[in-house]
Amino acid sequence: MLTILSVTVFAQSDSTSFKAAGNCGMCKKRIEGSVKVPGVSLASWNVESKVMTVKFDSGKINPKQLQQQVAAAGHDTDLFTADQAVYDKLPGCCLYDRDQLKTLQDESKSQSGR
Repeated sequence: MLTILSVTVFAQSDSTSFKAAGNCGMCKKRIEGSVKVPGVSLASWNVESKVMTVKFDSGKINPKQLQQQVAAAGHDTDLFTADQAVYDKLPGCCLYDRDQLKTLQDESKSQSGR
């Protein structure tokens, strides 16, 4: 006798948006690519608004980890500053004004009421 057990697993789908510093289409490709990890189903960074929107499985990754991934690729976010050595290796057109970080973090704090 053969018994087949079926288990349905539902992904814990969530989305988040945060600011990520950058300048151009190359930045867009790098920023979006930095979060192409298991659990992420969509990543879109807007060059004009500097807003990154990500749809993800909250059982596999969380918003803080997503921002860490972007910073590890050389782009400052609301919560994390990219390592200077990584930033310095970005192409010239991608070297955004590092003061953008302070503005991004200040905006994030004012929106969250901190």
